[in-house]
Amino acid sequence: MFFAEVTCYSFFLTVICPLVAMDANFLFSVFIFLASACLVVPLASRFKLGSVLGYLVVGLLIGPYGFALIHNPERVMSFAEFGVVMMLFIIGLELEPSKLWRLRHAILGLGSLQVLLSILVITGILLYFNYRWQSSLAIGMALALSSTAMVLKMLEEKNLLRTSEGEFSFAVLLFQDIAVIPILVVLPLLAVNGDIEPFQHASPALSDLNKWQLALVDIAAIAAVILTGRYLSRHLFIMVAKTNLRELFTAFSLALVVGTALLMDIIGLSPALGAFVAGLVLANSEYKRTLESDIEPFKGLLLGLFFISVGMTMNIHLIRIKPVEIFSAVALLIVIKGIVLYLLGRLFKLTNLQALGFAMALAQGGEFAFVLFQYAQGYTVLSEERVRFFTLVVALSMSLAPLLMAL
Repeated sequence: MFFAEVTCYSFFLTVICPLVAMDANFLFSVFIFLASACLVVPLASRFKLGSVLGYLVVGLLIGPYGFALIHNPERVMSFAEFGVVMMLFIIGLELEPSKLWRLRHAILGLGSLQVLLSILVITGILLYFNYRWQSSLAIGMALALSSTAMVLKMLEEKNLLRTSEGEFSFAVLLFQDIAVIPILVVLPLLAVNGDIEPFQHASPALSDLNKWQLALVDIAAIAAVILTGRYLSRHLFIMVAKTNLRELFTAFSLALVVGTALLMDIIGLSPALGAFVAGLVLANSEYKRTLESDIEPFKGLLLGLFFISVGMTMNIHLIRIKPVEIFSAVALLIVIKGIVLYLLGRLFKLTNLQALGFAMALAQGGEFAFVLFQYAQGYTVLSEERVRFFTLVVALSMSLAPLLMAL
């Protein structure tokens, strides 16, 4: 499986990268990615730390804050953004109605309580430290989420997905992914004094809208994607399927994902949100299984690339400058979420050991936090300095997640 993922890396980096940039260091960058992954990830797996921690270490070593072997980290981050987009599409695609109905109590009850309680506690602590309520709420919403990609991969590697704590973890992660939609709508409303700075790729036509109008545009765009995908995509899939060309079917599916993500990017929302909505729309399609089999070979590639990029964002120089603040924030985040999750697990009839495993699995920050922090910075809710600080906190908490699971 690992060598299959390395093969996918070779294909992706040699096909996608030239479309973004061609420079003299291109082949060297490809070699560094592949060689470092081949060396570090098997070592992490051998010591039962999981491939996720291996990918994070790879990113840290080759990134600008490590040995600086990759001189164009901003280009790598653009690849990582595409990885997040595809990852969220796959997650949305796997949301089967039968599974949703079976886990409805855990999703709506346990999931909603975890998100709300985590937001309230984290926001309250930040208010105690004299943060503005807008900043406190934005950070609380971002830190309340856990890493869907990391947790699912760790549970899968340890064969825990079908256990009670595994199913409860999946239910909470599912609610968190869905909760991102209202969070993305709320964040513009937190803009200080109504000052909204549209994202770089947002349409200039939206620059004159106030925060309430922008929120309505966001809601309308999401509703349009759902309705169009629900009633139009089936007919388009039938037309493509009649050609009997497998590669055309895959190309159309990817075009649908990228197009939806592009629409979200134009209105200033996260492209990952668009991909997740597209996956939800296609979850009920009769062509779902074919779509899953076409995209499955790229799943490990995209997740690995994402975690490598997370490792590259870990500015370890901040640790030297603010060691006490950084590690205190990481410990506080894990303790707060761990206590909330443990108590909720016991409330929902998990045994003591199951509740502890459930809490340790979800106590870290999540990949959506990186998206939400950038989104909040774009709307002047958070300063660049705080975004760098909490990005490192989330990345470090994600790095500790495999160690917590190993316990």
